[in-house]
Amino acid sequence: MLTTTTLKVLEPGELDAALEVLDRDPVANAFVAARVQVAGLDPWRLGGEMWGWYTGGRLESLCYAGANLVPICATPEAIRGFAERARRQGRRCSSLVGPAEATAALWSLLEPAWGPAREVRAHQPLMVTTAPSAEIAPDPYVRRIRKNEMELIMPACVAMFTEEVGISPMAGDGGLLYQARVAELVGAGRSFARVENGKVLFKAEIGAATPRACQIQGVWVDPEHRGKGLSESGMAAVLRYALADVAPVVSLYVNDFNTAARAAYRRVGFEEVGAFMSVLF
Repeated sequence: MLTTTTLKVLEPGELDAALEVLDRDPVANAFVAARVQVAGLDPWRLGGEMWGWYTGGRLESLCYAGANLVPICATPEAIRGFAERARRQGRRCSSLVGPAEATAALWSLLEPAWGPAREVRAHQPLMVTTAPSAEIAPDPYVRRIRKNEMELIMPACVAMFTEEVGISPMAGDGGLLYQARVAELVGAGRSFARVENGKVLFKAEIGAATPRACQIQGVWVDPEHRGKGLSESGMAAVLRYALADVAPVVSLYVNDFNTAARAAYRRVGFEEVGAFMSVLF
């Protein structure tokens, strides 16, 4: 029996089918699922196209094609289809990111046309928890950042991004998109920090959030205060907020070479359940 396959840009009417695919792995797919649940599939609202791979009339795999290119529940056949479309279209994204195996397969097909990358992070452990550890007490001074505190939190956000990604988020458009994203998280009550004497010592955000899972991102400690346990107690505080107010499962992913952070997150209650991969341009 012949199995017909089709790759197409999904339309708003295919939202339920897309959400069904995203729901197969609510933790790994939290970033894209959160966007789709808010914006639907309209490219203008979503900030990119959602490509769908159909097999025998059933939506099997997805690929979000926006500022990031993200394979979702992607079969080997779907990956080949996504790579072919991405090659034809030309690179419009600043990174490839997603589950390590699918992202590695996609990058192997795109690298001849899109390479070399600025950096490849081939193994970024995905960590999750449903309960905080009793070992680490939450920092009582970590609190939500208020809407009128953008000027307070922005320098810490820029420092974290530059340190993590290797380039400043203020380049290009003068930081307009990045500032808008920080403001969005602050406005949603998902930006947290410990502030002393008008200075941010620790900060983190709950980035992606769905009713089933959320993802902590942007963890940063002021360089002058590193090695004092602020990341552990701070993360314990953010984790408490996340579990109480946002979702029953909290995740994050971390660079494999950051052994100190991985150990700290384990002490806070996270365990490794898989791996992501990022290709930065």
